[in-house]
Amino acid sequence: MTELRVNGRPVQVDAPDDEPLLWVLRDDLALPGTRYGCGAGICGSCTVMLDGAPVRSCQTPLSVVAGREVRTVDAPPEPGSVAAHVRAALLEHQVPQCGWCMSGWQMQVTAALESDPGVDDASLIAGLDANLCRCGTYARLRRAVRDAAARVRSDAEGA
Repeated sequence: MTELRVNGRPVQVDAPDDEPLLWVLRDDLALPGTRYGCGAGICGSCTVMLDGAPVRSCQTPLSVVAGREVRTVDAPPEPGSVAAHVRAALLEHQVPQCGWCMSGWQMQVTAALESDPGVDDASLIAGLDANLCRCGTYARLRRAVRDAAARVRSDAEGA
């Protein structure tokens, strides 16, 4: 039995140590928001946060997450949080097309803005090169990311 925290709550999982976190989340914990993309850690669709840092859940075995905090796109964002700003910006700029990669984008952008709310737009956009979208919504995504970053910076300045 492996114990970890997922989206703020403790869970126990009875699965092999080498089972990818992606399948633990989807199959064992019924959290379907994290998507299977390429299965090789290339596309980023399966991105979740492990102790606040983005990781590819398809390449992360259960043994690595034992005793640690995993946050997925299934966690409802707190109002006014970085995750809430990112989610709102993605929707307002109509970024999702098929939506398959959106969970990965949301987690990647949220992790970047949480680790450095003052990150400049060029660095933030460059940091997104690791995620892929087959629908090609990159122009909308860049606008949404800049908007989310501006919202986060505005909150930080007002605090």
